[in-house]
Amino acid sequence: MDVPESGAAGTGAPNLAEGFPEATPQRWRELVAGVLRKSGVPEEKLADTPESALATHTYDGFDIEPLYTAEPPAADPGFPGLPPFTRGYRPGGGVTDGWDIRARHTDADPAVLRRRLHADLMNGVGSLWIAVGGAGLPPSSLGEALTDVYLDLAPVVLDPGADHADAATALLRAHADAGVPDGRVVSHLGIDPLTTAARAGERPDVMDPARFAVELAEGRPGLGLFVADGTLVHNAGGSEAQELGFAIAAGTAYLRALHAAGLDVAGAASRIGFRLAANADQFSVIAKLRAVRGMWNQVLAAAGVPGDQRRMSLHAATSEAMMTRRDAHVNMLRTTVACFAAGVGGADAVTVAPFDSAVGLPDDFARRIARNTQSLLIEESHLARVIDPAGGSFYVEALTRDLYRTGWEFFQELEAAGGAAEAVGDGLLRERVDQVWERRRRDLAHRASPLTGVSEYPALAEKRLVREADPAAVTGTWFPVRRYAGDFEALRDRGDAREDATGSRPTAFLATLGPVAAHTARASFAANLLAAGGVAVEEPGPLADAHDAAVAFAASGCRVAVICSSDRVYAEHAESVARALRGAGARRVLLAGPPRDAYREAGVDAFAHRGCDAVALLTDLVDVLASEPPAPPTTAQGAHA
Repeated sequence: MDVPESGAAGTGAPNLAEGFPEATPQRWRELVAGVLRKSGVPEEKLADTPESALATHTYDGFDIEPLYTAEPPAADPGFPGLPPFTRGYRPGGGVTDGWDIRARHTDADPAVLRRRLHADLMNGVGSLWIAVGGAGLPPSSLGEALTDVYLDLAPVVLDPGADHADAATALLRAHADAGVPDGRVVSHLGIDPLTTAARAGERPDVMDPARFAVELAEGRPGLGLFVADGTLVHNAGGSEAQELGFAIAAGTAYLRALHAAGLDVAGAASRIGFRLAANADQFSVIAKLRAVRGMWNQVLAAAGVPGDQRRMSLHAATSEAMMTRRDAHVNMLRTTVACFAAGVGGADAVTVAPFDSAVGLPDDFARRIARNTQSLLIEESHLARVIDPAGGSFYVEALTRDLYRTGWEFFQELEAAGGAAEAVGDGLLRERVDQVWERRRRDLAHRASPLTGVSEYPALAEKRLVREADPAAVTGTWFPVRRYAGDFEALRDRGDAREDATGSRPTAFLATLGPVAAHTARASFAANLLAAGGVAVEEPGPLADAHDAAVAFAASGCRVAVICSSDRVYAEHAESVARALRGAGARRVLLAGPPRDAYREAGVDAFAHRGCDAVALLTDLVDVLASEPPAPPTTAQGAHA
């Protein structure tokens, strides 16, 4: 068989593109415009840049486009191991040893903690992150908990809060008791007065902790001192750029303080660790970790630190804000994606939270899954075998650029306000984060940002996890951990409390009009929406008209009804059904579909549709149902929830 020649002379390879139009951005735009036009997008939005209708606007003010190309060209990210370190600090990346698997522990019982530390270290963990002080492990018990740890091989990173002095003293005493010379100490004190003060709503003092830390650093060149922790901002609902800007501002504040306390600038920089959050938005995480290295490089370059001494120690911890108490096993998927992104983004150390950490103290099974998630990605998926695998992607390079730019702008805003300490003490940081949180919370309430297992596809019959309370959980009201699922889970809790007290869950009646084909789609939508608020449904089957709906509703014992059917059936029956349901005693009548004034005038209180404020709608229903006696149990109750 003759093989047609390709465009490359002499290769003999087939030209698979022959006969097809040339692929150009303009041709792509024309095709996109054609599809969007059929979808009802207004013509004015398609005139110049039809892809703008598909763009996603971020909380940081820039758009994520549906298509990225080589135009305009991205900034040169450099080479791995060289400034600006966007691609990492090691020319060989993590090819030989991956990243450091770091396990977090918040147990207050030293005997339990000792057992769990040993289990972690025997099963793949490389370093330990331990909450010491406050409601966590007492500093006096740290030595007991570390009895089985080879401290010259497995670094310990403290999370000491306000008790940093006692915790640091206890950690160094444990090293001495274990016979570790000062010159071989590789642990980290984890001092972070900015985070401590922010959570307490106080004005931070950075200099006293810096003087204390510099005294302990004498003769211990491998001892880490301060942590610039951007997760404070992320877990309070802030944006990626705000997290970046605050982390760099905190690192700059600690750099100044350590230098003022006696360390040279390069030496001070080497004692500061950085921590950022990794969530399930994998590309934003990858770009964020790449951007933060370039930002810190710029700070150190301005401070006169030589290029070969501008390394950043970067720790990525999976997001607390994204974790859910409901359908908690889905958290395994969230943390796997987050861990993947942290590894691809070049984190030096990664902490994966156990899937049940939002419920309380994780059990041993959850800890094992968290460990093995990382081991699998490193050992079986070979994730670290490629140096900067996202580098060169038009999208990732553009996103890195945009996050660098907006993160640097926020850093400059904090610096202009007097630095990170002043921004925390004066409330500027809290004000800026709250502004983003309100927008994020609105998107969550409207289900524009869906939460699988919580706001989408909830399982009312799931067996609730029960765990011992975590003594080190962040409970402060000034900079709290704002879990994205919180509003929906509060509604679910109310429904569970009613079921526990009465044996009957709050229930709504679905007035399913017309044949099954007409009402199934919206009945399923309504049942899913109601279940997100802990409300079960009773579905009677096809109802012919207003009379059938009123009779079935009265027999159900419910006080809330949701009319479900197609637009064609609504046009004929919706108004009469709404009036009939009102007459049968319905305290709330909803309609699954877009709002219509005529239906509202007929007695419909609210409309359940895509983009509605689900939290407000469900809160109103739960308030109504909580004031009513429980409905008599029926075989249909909850069947479609």
